[in-house]
This record gives sequence, C-alpha cells and structure tokens, in this order.
Amino acid sequence: MLGLILVLGIALFVWQLGATGLVDETPPLFAASARAMAETGQWLIPHVNGLPRYDKPPLIYWLMGLGYGIPGQEQWNPLGTWAARLPSALAVIAVMLSLGYTLLRWPQSSGGLRSACTALGAALAFALSPLILLWGRIAVSDALLTGCLAVSLLLFWQGWAEPRRAVWPAWMVLGLAVLAKGPVALVLAGLTLLGFGLSQRRLGALWRRLRPLPGLALTALVALPWYLAALALEGEAFWTSFFGYHNVQRFTTVVNQHLQPWWYFAPVLLVAGLPFTPLLLLGLLRALGRWCRRWSAPLLAQRASRPGPAGSLASYAACWLLAVLIFFTLAATKLPSYWLPATPAAGLLIALTAAEGGRASRWALGASVALMALLTWVLTLSPRWIPLINDPEMPTLPAELLASGLVLRAAACFALATLAGIWLCWKPMPRPWGLVPAQLPLVLFQLLAVLPMWSLGDGVRGLPVRTVAEQVRLARRGSEPLAMVGILKPSLHYYTRQVVLYEGISPTALVNLADRLEKEHRQGLSPSSPEAQPTVLVVIDQGTAQEPHWQGLAPDELGRSGLYRLWRLDRARLQRRAAPRPVPERY
Repeated sequence: MLGLILVLGIALFVWQLGATGLVDETPPLFAASARAMAETGQWLIPHVNGLPRYDKPPLIYWLMGLGYGIPGQEQWNPLGTWAARLPSALAVIAVMLSLGYTLLRWPQSSGGLRSACTALGAALAFALSPLILLWGRIAVSDALLTGCLAVSLLLFWQGWAEPRRAVWPAWMVLGLAVLAKGPVALVLAGLTLLGFGLSQRRLGALWRRLRPLPGLALTALVALPWYLAALALEGEAFWTSFFGYHNVQRFTTVVNQHLQPWWYFAPVLLVAGLPFTPLLLLGLLRALGRWCRRWSAPLLAQRASRPGPAGSLASYAACWLLAVLIFFTLAATKLPSYWLPATPAAGLLIALTAAEGGRASRWALGASVALMALLTWVLTLSPRWIPLINDPEMPTLPAELLASGLVLRAAACFALATLAGIWLCWKPMPRPWGLVPAQLPLVLFQLLAVLPMWSLGDGVRGLPVRTVAEQVRLARRGSEPLAMVGILKPSLHYYTRQVVLYEGISPTALVNLADRLEKEHRQGLSPSSPEAQPTVLVVIDQGTAQEPHWQGLAPDELGRSGLYRLWRLDRARLQRRAAPRPVPERY
C-alpha cells in the first residue's frame, strides 16, 4: 500500500513539475536565492536581487540549492522550476507516506483491506486538498514546514501509541521544521501536544513519555546553530527583520495589507477540505463530543472508558487541527497558506470518520457527494461564467480556456467521483474500501485537467515575462541598469539574472527611479550619474506606459511581449523630468 501511495504522490506532485515557469510573486525570490547559493557557495545567508533575504530560515534554500547544484541545468531544468519546486513536492509525498504508515501500523479498525483503504484514503484526502494541490507544486517554504511538522507530530503520536518506540526522531524532525519556517513550528507542536494531553486527561503521562526537556535540547541542537551564526554575522539587521518583522510583527500587527476578519480561517477550513468537508466537520464534532463526555464523567468512569493510546489518533488529529486554527486566528496577519499545517490532520479526520461508519458518517458522505455534484454542475456551466474572467495580466485566458475544453474535462472527472460516491452511499455498511473509489477520479482531475490548465495559464501569464527577460539579456549593454515599473514581476530578476529596480504605478515612481539610479548600491548594482551611464533599460506594462508621467520620454522600444514593453531611456531626459519644478512666486 505504501508503494501505491508513493506512485500516486509522484504522479500528483512530481510529474511535469518543471514544465512551467515560476509563479510570481514570491517563488522567484526563493528560487533566485537558492540558485545564488549554489553558484556562489555562500550557503549561510540567502541573497536575492543584490540584497540579503531574511524572510525565512535556510532549509528550503539549501534543498533548492542542492537541485541547482546538479550539472546540466539548461538541458534538464531549462525553466529553473524543477529544482525550485522539488522540495515542496517531496515534503508533501513524505506526509502522504507518513499518514499511510501510521494508519497501517496502528489500524483504527479490524485491519486487512479496510485498514489499507483507510490509510490510502487519509493520504489522498490530504493530497487532494485544494491548498495542497497548489502549494505542493510551487517554490515556497509552506509545504516544507507542513511536511516537517506533520512527520514530527505523527512520530510523537507513534511514540505515545507504542511506548517502546524512541521519540528522539520526532524532536530532530521538529528541529528541521524550525529550520523550514521558524519558531512557529515549536508553537504549533506545543499547542497540539498540550491540547491532546488535556483532552485525554493524561498530560503528565504524555510529558513523561515524550520527555520534552531533553527533546527540546535535541531540537535546538538541529536548529539553533544556523540562527546563532546568522545573528553573529548579520547582527541587528537579521534580528530586526527575521524575528521582529517576520515573526513577532506578523503575529501582533497586520503586515503587507493582509487584514482579514477574525473568522477568516473558518471558510478556509471549509474550502481546504473539499469535497469531503462534511466528513471533516463530523470528525471534529465527534472529537469534541468525546472530550466533553470524558471531562464530565467521574474520574473512575472516564478511566474505565478511556481508549488505549493506539485508539486516540482521531482525538490527536482534532487537537492538531484546532491548534493551527486557534493560533492563526489570534494572529493579526492572515494568509490562506497559514492553514497548510492543518491539512494532514484534516486528512486523518476525513479518512477515520469515513471508516468509523454509522448513520452520521453516511449522511456526511452523502453531503460530500452532493458537493461533488454541485462542483460538476458549476464546471459544466463554465461556458457561461468563464467569459466573465477579467484579469488584465491574462486577457486571452477566457478564450483559451473555452477552446481547450479543459474545464469540461474537469467536470467529467467530478462526475465520475460523484457516481462513485453515490455507489458508496448505496452500499451497506461497513464499506472496507472507504473513500478510495470517489478519490481516484479526483486524482485524474489533477492529472488531466489541473496540470494542463496550469500550463495554459503559464503560457498566458508567465511566458511574456520570460520572453521580455530574454530580450533584456540580448539588448543589455555592459552594466546598463535595469528597472521594471507598473506591474512588478520578481521572475524578471530570476530570468535575467540581473539586479532589477522595481517601482510601482504611482506618479512618484519616475522620480524614485531617477534618484535610485544615482544613489542606490547593492551587490550587482553601483550608483552612477547620467554622464557615466547614459541609458537605462525599463520593462513597463502597456497600462503604465500610458500614464501621463511616462509620456514624452522618447523611449527606444527594443521589444515587446504580451503586456510588456522593453524601453531604453535616456537618463538625462529622465533626470530632467524627475527634477522638481520651481514654484512661481506669488505677490
């Protein structure tokens, strides 16, 4: 069964991994930093676009950099995405295998086919979450954090379920999670274990079994050396940026305009569990019900009814999911990717609830089938709503989607899943195959519809940036500076391998650009005067090019691709336009 899970994981997350370009806006920053590490040999502090990047710890960059260090990149990795995306894909596959192994080793039912299908169902319920299908194939650190944290938490539970098992591997993998995205891994693991110990009314026994003090020392041994080295080398800049801004400030205040209501993660939970959200909600309600009964019963009675450690996995998964929900609900900054660490727990709850049986499970499965039928209907009506898509960066996308027939192919996959679900609902209980018959058509949905759509979208949105980047590489004269104004794409830096000065659409962008060309200094860019460096290359989108402050500069247009234009501007003319105009005196 683990072999089948591995094959499905490779099909879902590795197949065609490098067939499309990097997705703006954040992945090119990770990829460029990792590639720079491999090329320069400077593995301690990531750098991107000529500046140190303190956003995330180094594990994701190290793993990407290992891929970029393999010779012959231009032949087998021409778009640079295979090396950048592989760590995310492998992290997701590792979670699938860990979920499958846990349910095979500690079956929640009678074993045999039923346990095998429950294990496969949990792995697929996790992997087919819309969030995992997306973040498992992009070059950021969220999937790696999810993978390391999930493996660590599952190892903790395995050590609780089987006291003879060593728990030190869990603490070591937790150290890797801290190297993947920072102290948040410690907080989420601590909240999960604390909630589980309280819910079982066995916090002391859990403490003695997991031995957190020597365990945390082992975690620190794995994670702390890099933090100390970075702090010693970079000093206050690293402390202020990484800990102050990217950890404390993100939790206490809203950054980057990611203001969301306090209930934001409730709809995220519903969407991330699709199409089996009803089973997830039922699993949570059952866990809460067990906790209430356990705490309301007399001590002797609750001890007599207490399940063995191996039967507590559903409660553990509920604590895990609620830990993520509570922590990030309290955080001021909220993003959909923050929910990813909860998705393995959601996969466990979905599969265990489906395997548990009973009238409520059957109704929840029926509601899931209804959701699949609704999605089939919505996708079938795509010729009516696709023309309403209006994205200025992808003006031809609606027409190309309709011509491709990919959305109708997606509808066919959901129709198959709906029929399989109806068949499952009609079959008498228990059903040894669990959710697997309804999940396999959704695997086809990813392979036959989502990945081709991804490729189509890349051709519309990503290819123009890659084309104009190639035009830059051919047109650039020596150390001629490069800027991008209007729509900002970090992938331009990645594909040109040049420092790019980015400015937005505001009228002050022209003034800022002229000033930065004269004063800004970073690796790969030195300040220069218009006399020393008379021209600058500017990539500008057609909407920004029509703004009044960019008119009258007499640009030399060197190329165009999609929305983007490549200009060569005379810096003396740019400087005159940027100079402040004298205010006439009033008498």
